[in-house]
Amino acid sequence: MKKFETLLFLQAFLKNPKRVGSILPSSKFLASKIVQSIPWNEVSIIAELGSGTGAITHLMKAHLPCSTTVFLFERDKGMRNNLKGKYPDFMFHSNASYLLKKMHQEHVHQLDCIICGLPFFNFSREMRENILSQITTALKPGGLLVLYQHSLHMKKKLAEQLIIENIKFVPYNFPPVYVYTCRKKEDGN
Repeated sequence: MKKFETLLFLQAFLKNPKRVGSILPSSKFLASKIVQSIPWNEVSIIAELGSGTGAITHLMKAHLPCSTTVFLFERDKGMRNNLKGKYPDFMFHSNASYLLKKMHQEHVHQLDCIICGLPFFNFSREMRENILSQITTALKPGGLLVLYQHSLHMKKKLAEQLIIENIKFVPYNFPPVYVYTCRKKEDGN
């Protein structure tokens, strides 16, 4: 199954490199670092933006309490359908630009946590700001954003809207990534 998922991911990258952002799925080292960054006992509603083939979703599933509401956003139809077969209890959506709209359709007002691997560097400034604004609005005060990127280009923008608790470098991923752990300010600003 791992080879199938790697090929599925590579195919999606070749079809649309600006939206996928990497030629390989997240490594087990990256997935582990992300999962370790989250206090799972505080999570009852979570979203993963850019789920890909589910490298992080797989580890996340093992930590989720049974009653957790999970939104998965994956633009590529092939990868999204693959995830639907594995995680039938999760809610699937194709476009993270509609995060708030999809939450409201499900009568969810705020999220405890968001995991995001969207390739912000490849997006237009308007798209990047739209999605980041929705992420900030979607998180409850004190909610957690765990974001992974291939550079530190998002640091200044994140610091304007969230509290950056730490940034960890994960060299054992191709390409290597930075994992930002950020928290929404308690006063909601």
